[in-house]
Amino acid sequence: MVATGLRILVAVGGHRVDEETVRLACRLAHSRRDGKDPATIYAVHVVEVNRSLPLSAPVESQVEEGERALDAAEQVAAEFQLEIETEIVQARETGPAIVGEADEWHADVIVMGLPYKRRFGEFNLGKTVPYVLKNASCRVVLLRERLEA
Repeated sequence: MVATGLRILVAVGGHRVDEETVRLACRLAHSRRDGKDPATIYAVHVVEVNRSLPLSAPVESQVEEGERALDAAEQVAAEFQLEIETEIVQARETGPAIVGEADEWHADVIVMGLPYKRRFGEFNLGKTVPYVLKNASCRVVLLRERLEA
């Protein structure tokens, strides 16, 4: 059976903001539960592989970190009584991998968490978020980590 409801891709990166991000995706999915077209959630963790290595190179510590992040996402989804598909993707860069997964999966929305990072004393978006915002063919919901006082 092909799901026809809202398709939510949630990117988890092994950061503190991941749990809140998955909860937001679950709330979006839960709000769409009307019995006919339930929302589906697909959580993806991207392992960046250095260009000096083959793309399929084993990167055990990063894969283990990804598995922990995806296990945590499954636990949050279970709290909402939602099923969640999970996958670890090895890629050269995270942004293109997220956009590619969203396109391949026909996502209606990407939900991403953004750790609060500073670079040279200024808040910095990094390179993944701007890439996804610029290139995603679907909506993007961004949840920035709370600034600790």
